[in-house]
This record gives sequence, structure tokens and C-alpha cells, in this order.
Amino acid sequence: MELFNYFRSSASWRVRIALALKGLDYDYRAVHLVKNEQQQEPYASASVSGLVPLLKDGDALLSQSLAIIEYLDETHPEPPLLPPDALGRARVRALAQDIACEIHPLNNLRVLRYLVRDMGLDEDQKSRWIRHWIESGLAVVERRVQQGAGQFCHGDTPGLADCVLVPQIFNAQRFDCKLDHVPELMRIHANCMAHQAFARTQPSACPDAQA
Repeated sequence: MELFNYFRSSASWRVRIALALKGLDYDYRAVHLVKNEQQQEPYASASVSGLVPLLKDGDALLSQSLAIIEYLDETHPEPPLLPPDALGRARVRALAQDIACEIHPLNNLRVLRYLVRDMGLDEDQKSRWIRHWIESGLAVVERRVQQGAGQFCHGDTPGLADCVLVPQIFNAQRFDCKLDHVPELMRIHANCMAHQAFARTQPSACPDAQA
């Protein structure tokens, strides 16, 4: 397998965590988003959306981090990243989507560029935008995770929701967001970062990491 990703992309980190939890080997392919390599060949032809991550497994090309993670869970079922029961799976997917669908898209690179270049926001206004959506979004996740969390988002083993939570906390810390209103999430985050699969895939450990 080959994973096309960017060290600071939270969506990419989700997949790196899942691959590490599964113990799966892959070739790391760096796509530098700030340099717009996602819009250049040959990557532009491979990725319909021009986004990362992109997983190449044989002849198959898979996009969208949550879809990639569920593909990995179906093709390499041990250890499972989703609970065995339907209610548990629905809860975990809701937690993951609270972040991946409601928080992350509002603060990714192309949105922030549009706010500055096209909408004319200055850096202070952009920072206020980022913090508002991250802080208010994480407050929702905090309330949801309080119902059923163990050492991790769902029980005592890491899974899909944790793969999504940890990169979002990284983004929150990067943008100096308030986090004292989400103590349960920060407890789970600490448990995750003590796990090798999360620690060794973090942005600073990536081959293309930059200060």
C-alpha cells in the first residue's frame, strides 16, 4: 500500500493512526499542500478531489479518510476499529462525523485561503473563525463522549473515533484554542498519545515534517 498524505493534514493523520493500529506497512508519499502539489501532476490525475489522503492498495485508489479507515477495517479486521454491535458502531460513527464533517471542513487549508484571499479577512479575523468552530464543535463532542467513554472514546480500546479525535486536538492546540471546557476529550487524548500507534504517526514524526 501507498499513502499519499501531508504531515500536518489531520485527515491524513487519521489514516496513519488506523494503519498503525492495524500493524499495516505502507509506503509514505508526501504531497506538500502549502506548495500546491495536490494540484500538480501526477497527483492531480490520481486524486479526483485534489485532496489528501489518498490510499493506493494494488490497483485501487481510495479517498476520504473515514471511507479509507472503514475499508481497512473490513479488509484487515483485526484489531477492529468499530464495535461489534450496531448501536456501538452508530455511536462511534457519530463521534467521528461530529469532527470530520462538522469541525474539520470549516478550517481546512482551502477554506482558510478563501477567507483571506477572496473574503478579505485579516489574520485576527481568520483566527477568530478557526477558534469559534473548533471550540464550539469540540463542546458537542465532549457532551456526546461522556455517554459511554472508557479509556478511549468508546470503551477501553482505541478505534475509529479516536483516530479522528487526536488530529483535531492537535489542530486545536496549533491554533491556541481554548480546551479547558473539554476535560473528557483531553483525558482521552492523553491516553491515545501514550499509545505507540498515535505517538509514532504524529506530524513531528513524519518524513516530510517541517517546523
